[in-house]
Amino acid sequence: MRIPCPFARYFGMTGVALLLVIASCKQNPKEKTEPVAPPDKGPAQIQVRTKSMEFFAPDTIPSGWNTLVYNNESTEPHFILLDKYPDGVTIENTLAEVTPAFEAGMQFIMEGKNEEAMEAFGTLPEWFSQVIFSGGTGLISPGKTAVTTVKLDPGYYIMECYVRMPDGRFHTSMGMAKELIVSEQDSGISPPEYNMQIDIRGQSGISWNGNPTAGKTVFRVEYVDQMVHENFVGHDVNLVRMEEGADLDALEAWINWASPTGLMSSTLPDGFAFLGGTNDAPEGSILYFEATLEPGQYVLISEVPNARKKGMLKTFRVGN
Repeated sequence: MRIPCPFARYFGMTGVALLLVIASCKQNPKEKTEPVAPPDKGPAQIQVRTKSMEFFAPDTIPSGWNTLVYNNESTEPHFILLDKYPDGVTIENTLAEVTPAFEAGMQFIMEGKNEEAMEAFGTLPEWFSQVIFSGGTGLISPGKTAVTTVKLDPGYYIMECYVRMPDGRFHTSMGMAKELIVSEQDSGISPPEYNMQIDIRGQSGISWNGNPTAGKTVFRVEYVDQMVHENFVGHDVNLVRMEEGADLDALEAWINWASPTGLMSSTLPDGFAFLGGTNDAPEGSILYFEATLEPGQYVLISEVPNARKKGMLKTFRVGN
């Protein structure tokens, strides 16, 4: 779960080139030269699956660019958020010191006791303010697949989802918190080519260039800035397919986790299908996600209160 207080949100962006070294044999000029095998690259894609309330994923992945392919085979909406932890802190600390604070705070919110909720969140350990939320996928509906490319520094991460159960408990508490080691070895992978650019800013919201068309679309998302909103989280980008007559006001209210029924799977309004996106990431970050667009109405929305007023709820239509 994200932290209810300001924190550092910066990490470096570097590029890597892969060199092919050719060995030559001076003793016999007629002998064919044999290329020396290049260093192993990381996998082109990191496969992640959820069948119920878990992440089936590798324990270790390379640093640098990684493409997360997240198959949601469950009956609930989910996402992936990657939390980079400070040195010496592990998932055991999370379960012992963080999860109880959030569960208690959420229970008070559901009871309408906001002051008591803030007191519960105030018991979070000091180290939690050093967690860096480093991106991940946007929300993805059951039976769908999110594809997001993110650049990661080496370190110890937690992969989590904190969508809420019908009784208010976070998915994190139900098993959706997994250790992930990002190694020193670089993936050697370059970011994908894209055909739409999205910028997101705290003051002016979501903007994009071009007109989305039907077919596979790769979005480049730049976090021009980042800030802590009233519900204690930073902004992100979620792509949603919207049926005719669906209630945008209900979607805007639902996506705020800090409301009594926010992000609760049982209260998701009808007529919306989540197609992925990019999760909370530091200022200056660039992430990519892809989706296959069909003719119809779509929404780009951030997980913040009053998203429409902040310019973080935008709609567009894809024609035939």
